This record gives sequence, C-alpha cells and structure tokens, in this order.
Amino acid sequence: MGQALVGTAYILLNVAWWIIIVQAILSWLIAFNVINTSNDVIRSIWIALDKLTEPMYRPIRKIMPDLGALDLSPMVVLIGIIILQGPVLGAVARAIQ
Repeated sequence: MGQALVGTAYILLNVAWWIIIVQAILSWLIAFNVINTSNDVIRSIWIALDKLTEPMYRPIRKIMPDLGALDLSPMVVLIGIIILQGPVLGAVARAIQ
C-alpha cells in the first residue's frame, strides 16, 4: 500500500514537472512572437496550463521579491519537485519497507 502511494506521488510530481516545462516553453514562444494567443487552440492550452500551475506559483510569488518581467517561481517549483522526488520520496520509500 505504501509503495503504491510513493509511486503515485512520484508520477504526479513527474506530471507537474512536465506541465511546468511545457508552460515555460510556450511562454517563450509567445514572448518571442513565434506563436500568438489569437489562435484559439494556443489560447486554450495557455489558459489550461495557467490554471494548473498558478496554485503552485502563488505561494512562492508572495515570498519572492518582484523582479519585473523575470518570474523565477517556476524554477523554484521545479527545484522543490526535484527535492521531493529524490531525497524525500526516497526516504519515505525506505521507511515503508
């Protein structure tokens, strides 16, 4: 039972990782005008990714100083995911065995 929960947590963290990466790439493509949000599909994807990631970014944005156009909250969340996937889930998995 415990191993299943650790495995599920690992998968969910991995999905969150890829959602953040896709959103970052999409934001760069929008910023450099490679694609634009006047396309309905792009706009829908952008809104969906924003709704998925904003709850993760909001607490970090409250703590971090405002750097203008540079938003470091995705990087902080990715570092948190790395910490959770590695040492934390590894220790939990060893403790369960």
